[in-house]
Amino acid sequence: MTPTEPVAGGAAAQTAVRPPLPVKMVIAGGFGVGKTTAVGSISEIEPLTTEAAITEVAAGVDDLSHTPRKTTTTVAMDFGCITIDPTLKLYLFGTPGQDRFGFMWDDIVEGAVGGLVIVDTRRLDDCYAAVDYFEHKRIPFAVAVNAFDGKVEHELDEVRWALDVAEHVPLVVFDARERGSVRDALLVVLELALARSEG
Repeated sequence: MTPTEPVAGGAAAQTAVRPPLPVKMVIAGGFGVGKTTAVGSISEIEPLTTEAAITEVAAGVDDLSHTPRKTTTTVAMDFGCITIDPTLKLYLFGTPGQDRFGFMWDDIVEGAVGGLVIVDTRRLDDCYAAVDYFEHKRIPFAVAVNAFDGKVEHELDEVRWALDVAEHVPLVVFDARERGSVRDALLVVLELALARSEG
């Protein structure tokens, strides 16, 4: 063996690149607030969606007044993933927004480090259930106000008051269509979850 040949089993051979740590995060909120859009905007893989056409029966149940162009709805969950850095990969699970699919939430949320509750300020009533769920389960979460048409109807302080969320719950404005905006909102949840685990 010449001096330039590597030694089998040496330090270089033993240094293996570890895969990024998988971390589960949930994206929740009411019907039509932008959950599927957010997952699709950020996911580095083709997102898995369970979209079904909105039937006449569902249209009579779900409020389409603020989303008249919406023709499909999530009936189980959305799934996507994003590698934050070489050490961390987020697996994103989007919940269905309608109350009648609420029985799925416990299974979807199982093992999640935190949640992003997306809010449409034109219809805050639709988001109470998601906020209550995360508070009841004591899962760290942030509230993300989706800027439909580039604007929000109320100031963040007004949203906090209306949703009755504690001061330690972060509120952010974001655009579910913009990859960077979704990433920033998810990082807020991640930092909150890390702080909780270190506390």
